[in-house]
Amino acid sequence: MTDALYPFLSSAESDTEPLLATVARSTAEKAREIVALRREVLTLFGPRIAACGAALAEAFAAGGRLFTFGNGGSSTDAQAVAHLFLSPGDGHRGLPAMSLTADVALLTALTNDIGFDAVFARQLAALGTGADIAMGISTSGGSVNVVRGLQEARRLGMVTVGLAGSGGGQMAECGAVDHLLVIPSSSVHRIQEAQATVCHVLWESVQRALDKAV
Repeated sequence: MTDALYPFLSSAESDTEPLLATVARSTAEKAREIVALRREVLTLFGPRIAACGAALAEAFAAGGRLFTFGNGGSSTDAQAVAHLFLSPGDGHRGLPAMSLTADVALLTALTNDIGFDAVFARQLAALGTGADIAMGISTSGGSVNVVRGLQEARRLGMVTVGLAGSGGGQMAECGAVDHLLVIPSSSVHRIQEAQATVCHVLWESVQRALDKAV
């Protein structure tokens, strides 16, 4: 069984070159896929990303805060985005941002007492105002708690941003997202890589817009 899953562990020294060649081909193919998808996203969504960046900059300039949220790998991405806006370093301005997945005690309390579907909506109801921004991240677009968070943000009058893949799922159907960016891929890995790029472009757009406003 081990040999079938990890053939390189039992390969003789003479088999090293074919194995390395296979790994190199696989890596190069994945790199091509990543670059091609990012170019496609730029072509499809360039104007949308620019409009989203402008809306975020306007909200930040008016004193708004960014709340990010997602599940699993998207939770990690949400925390990375919040950290990027809050503490960008290199002389860039920090902007108020918070990931709703960062407080484990709060997450487990809400999950235990109310239910996981409401874990983001309840936080936004308590913390958010109409001046703020909500960014929900999901590879499928079908995460119920993310969709409910965006719906609560819409109810509050916040700027809502949704990042999804695989057609957009419920996120694309809920009518609560001002700026919806659906990555045209069904691969979780490619979707998350492209979403990370989109988030960095949004951050750069916000920084440039705020610099011009000064």
